[in-house]
Amino acid sequence: MSDAAASPTPEPARRRGVTRRRLLGAAGAVGAAGLAGGGYAVGAAVADDGPGARHGATVPFHGEHQAGIATPAQDRLVFAAFDLLTEDVAQVRELLQIWTHAAEQLTAGRAVGTLAGNDGEPPEDTGEAHELPASRLTLTFGFGPSFFVVDGEDRLGLARRRPEPLRPLGPLPGDQLDPARSDGDLCVQACSDDPQVAFHAVRNLARLGRGVVVLRWTQLGFGRTSTTSRSQATPRNLMGFKDGTNNIRAEDAGKMARHVWVGADEPQRWMRGGSYLVARRIRMLIESWDRAAIDEQERVIGRRKVSGAPLGREHELDAVDLRAAGADGRPLIDVDAHVRLASQDAKDGIPLLRRGYSFTDGIEPRTGQLDAGLFFIAYQRDPHRQFAALQRRLGTTDALNEYIKHVGSGLFAVPGGVRPGGWIAEGLFARA
Repeated sequence: MSDAAASPTPEPARRRGVTRRRLLGAAGAVGAAGLAGGGYAVGAAVADDGPGARHGATVPFHGEHQAGIATPAQDRLVFAAFDLLTEDVAQVRELLQIWTHAAEQLTAGRAVGTLAGNDGEPPEDTGEAHELPASRLTLTFGFGPSFFVVDGEDRLGLARRRPEPLRPLGPLPGDQLDPARSDGDLCVQACSDDPQVAFHAVRNLARLGRGVVVLRWTQLGFGRTSTTSRSQATPRNLMGFKDGTNNIRAEDAGKMARHVWVGADEPQRWMRGGSYLVARRIRMLIESWDRAAIDEQERVIGRRKVSGAPLGREHELDAVDLRAAGADGRPLIDVDAHVRLASQDAKDGIPLLRRGYSFTDGIEPRTGQLDAGLFFIAYQRDPHRQFAALQRRLGTTDALNEYIKHVGSGLFAVPGGVRPGGWIAEGLFARA
């Protein structure tokens, strides 16, 4: 990723203009053809060639909602946060148009340009995904609070378009945040069943943005830790427990509408059909966890490790009984167990659409312990009433806090989907 994280010094126009002009021209042609065809697909749909073609499957980029939210969770993640290098709104608008066309190409399994350099120029595509299928690649784009306002200043003249929920989360219980792994003006979530395909997408988007944006931080995820579709089995996190058993499923249209998608009542029209993404880098203190007895682990979580069943029940999908008591009269699920505090009953019935991934980034230099854990991603309609409210509860009393640290954080507004011929957040830049 070092090639993508170039110096913030803008490139000469000749160096960066060839690919950008080509992509903008192609975007117009593709858009016109798409509109002539009429209609557009829902972003969560998957085109597949039949049994065994999973890695060759593609997810349509266009739709009412951005793909990568309700899409059945893929196996791999590359998440990237960017900082703006410009206060020229025209440059930002052009970048989003270029990124849109590049995303259309990448999610269809195509390169963003030629693999051979022209007239002494570098190749337009880095080439590491050449001959690899799309592997269900999705690219999801978001905007941080600082995209609109920094230190009270309207940096792009768009502050009036910032939706009300897109305000900083503020300090939360349990925060030990590293500024170098937090926040950002823009984000791209790349999910795929092939890690090289996801990396290639982010790398090439970063190259196309050179001189306008620069990478702030990235996070790779190697295994999904949530189930976003009824077609998927519940995965296990690095603590060895099944994770996301009671997650919202994409098929739950009513819950998606109430708790995930921004509705028609949103004053900022460009956010309708979108959602709010909260990302948290949660480091697990794995060495301490591995020394804990199984009874302690299950008490902390509130579930059986092997079966995933709530304590006092037999099967993973059995309802969590928060009133059940043991022979000694004490609750079977402790008052500070993670399942109790995170349950929909305990959090006032406001669920989140979780879409997290396990990560490992070597060792922590000072201690020699593994730097690994959960890269938590959640989508919701209002991050302050949903995620922040839940984290205030968990960060204060959750027994799991002994074994985890929240070390990175980001909040992003993810606009609605892109129509053929349109581009990311097009309405944000429309004249009032």
